[in-house]
Amino acid sequence: MKNLHFTQEQVTKILEEIAIKENGLQELQKLSLEAMMRAEREEHNATNGDMSNGYRPRRTFGRGKIIELRVPRSRNGQFYPILLSLLRDQEEECRKLAFNLYGAGLTTEQVGQIFGDIYGKEYSTSQISRMFDYARNDVQTWLQRPLEPYYPIIMIDATFIYTRRIDHVSKEGYYTILGVRADRTREVLAVINFPTESANAWEVVLQSLKERGLKEIGLIVCDSLTAIEDSIWRQFPETEIQLCAIHLQRNVNKHIKPKDKALVAEDLKEVLRTGDRNDTVEKGYQRWLEFCSKWGKYYPSIKRMGENNRYKLNFTYLGYDYRTHNMLYSTNWIERLNRDYKRTTRMRGALPGPDATILLLGYVAMTRSAYQRKIPKIDYEQNKFHWEE
Repeated sequence: MKNLHFTQEQVTKILEEIAIKENGLQELQKLSLEAMMRAEREEHNATNGDMSNGYRPRRTFGRGKIIELRVPRSRNGQFYPILLSLLRDQEEECRKLAFNLYGAGLTTEQVGQIFGDIYGKEYSTSQISRMFDYARNDVQTWLQRPLEPYYPIIMIDATFIYTRRIDHVSKEGYYTILGVRADRTREVLAVINFPTESANAWEVVLQSLKERGLKEIGLIVCDSLTAIEDSIWRQFPETEIQLCAIHLQRNVNKHIKPKDKALVAEDLKEVLRTGDRNDTVEKGYQRWLEFCSKWGKYYPSIKRMGENNRYKLNFTYLGYDYRTHNMLYSTNWIERLNRDYKRTTRMRGALPGPDATILLLGYVAMTRSAYQRKIPKIDYEQNKFHWEE
């Protein structure tokens, strides 16, 4: 074959005859790739004193179809065609594109249709799902990574997403922990599934953070779940706790008639005010007691709130620099993340299982570019938090 000589016109004619056949373009692509790899092996053998040693099979994509390639081998086993690296990079990009579309809110079926438009072949939902294997590994590795020993601030909250488990669908809890690092950037430390939310489950989550290297937390901001503070203090006894002020407002509103809500909201705004350099925890709690006394005359449930000393934890933020109050008094940062979770999962209805849900939520959490920026003004609090220079 090496002694055959074709004119340019003959070569063109041969290629045209191959191209017009069924799957001819794929065949031309296969012939070209294999010829390039054989030529590369000849160069390798001449340079390294190696010898050819047959072929091995390799699959790749070509115009929406699988192409079976014969990859040349050498006797010493050190030959690896540069072309294979290019093909592997192309396949990796395909998998990343598929999961980026999925993570942006598209279903696997919609991703398959888009791939059909790009590559000339519609991919099934199972084929698209298999493309996510690399992402599953990346997300799991990220969620299990070692943690810093110290976080000045951590916010915790659970969001509920329809999830299929065995033969039924129900809303299940997905626990998220968002941490502020000593360099003033943020990162999600964990996304963990429990069917329901409870203080005991949160204790398990906090214990898992300690196992990954976390030793000290300055402040934990959380909702007012019953006994959540006991679970936190069993794991981190020196940590201060701020019960979310926004959750407190919502809780109060549940007990108020519609006609009184505007007046109650105005009073609560004064009770939970921020940015006053002269304010203290004691002053804030005293305003709360006066609020409960005023409205407790009309609503016994509000009166009972005033008799529960636990509500003092809603005013912990007043013990910090007044310029940080509006960042510390609620779980707003993590609630924004929860909204992003819901935006990503909304189009899918019920997700096929907890693992699939954590894959999506983990992807959303690990790709938030806003968390890479330093939080302004948070380092005004120098006494209770330790910041990196």
